[in-house]
Amino acid sequence: MKCTYYPGCSLHATGRAYDESTRAVAPALGIELVELPDWNCCGATAYMGVNELLAHSLTARNLSLAKTAGLPVVAPCSACYTNLKKTEKYLAEYPDLKAKVDQALAAGNLKYDGGVTTRHLLEAVVEDVGLDKVKAQVKKPLTGLKVAPYYGCQIVRPYGIHDDEHNPMMLDRLLTALGATVVPYALKTMCCGGALMGTKEEVALVLCKNLLTCAKEAGADCIAVTCPLCQMNVDMYQRRVNSAHGTDFALPVLYFTQLMGAAFGLAGKELGFGRIVQKPPAQLEARN
Repeated sequence: MKCTYYPGCSLHATGRAYDESTRAVAPALGIELVELPDWNCCGATAYMGVNELLAHSLTARNLSLAKTAGLPVVAPCSACYTNLKKTEKYLAEYPDLKAKVDQALAAGNLKYDGGVTTRHLLEAVVEDVGLDKVKAQVKKPLTGLKVAPYYGCQIVRPYGIHDDEHNPMMLDRLLTALGATVVPYALKTMCCGGALMGTKEEVALVLCKNLLTCAKEAGADCIAVTCPLCQMNVDMYQRRVNSAHGTDFALPVLYFTQLMGAAFGLAGKELGFGRIVQKPPAQLEARN
């Protein structure tokens, strides 16, 4: 499977572990990642609320470049995935918006008339590669590791992956294929606070506390995530959650690609384990 890889800004910064683990597991699954040349920021979730036209124009530029490549786009970041899907939908449904975006693209000698297929990395692994091929690569099953599957709010709605928006199971099935024990996680699609951590921290900390409490009460050894912003919020801010709410969380929050790599027998260094604030579960540390 050959695809255009759109890492987005986060995977080259705070989400580098996601990028590293994605690139590490891709060859085992027969995925050839061709990074989108000269890609730019997708406009991010917050930007969509500040200047929607400019945000759509930024995303349309990426879609135009991808159309030239002639390959489906795979986006690991949930915000990037959402914006690519949203812009595709809006340009098809709102002619006035498309005319303005076309004008912006023309300034860079570009155009976009649709036709790019965008997949979240989770979709690409589960639906395009398939769980049978995933299972075939498992050398060190995650037996005994209890994992809470956290999808976040963006990849399931409103432009989401092909799954139940209230109770998605795609990540659950992938974790099961890796040999992990998936624990019931009622908040699997609730918001982590997102960009609120930079503007309304007290609100975002409550949302993170809820996610951590749910996982801890379910007996999880770690949380598996599909989004770099979710990972950063729930992992990095646990100390602030503890300080603000008198809790004692120290729960690892790992990208699903890191758990895949661990099950495939790859070393933690290859998978960016050292970039995660909370230490990986003891079961995984013992392997490296």
